Amino acid sequence: MNIIYFLIGCSIVMALFFLAAFFWSLKNGQHDDMHTPAIRILFDDDKPEDNEN
Repeated sequence: MNIIYFLIGCSIVMALFFLAAFFWSLKNGQHDDMHTPAIRILFDDDKPEDNEN
């Protein structure tokens, strides 16, 4: 029975850690632009200019 209490405590600590990491990512703007990364792969890169020396 003691192991169940230990595992519940560990799971609560782990859940609090992930919740803190989520709030940290919100504060630092990790989820600001969700649209552009999905369509960025569809855009062609600019062609490099030929510089003749």
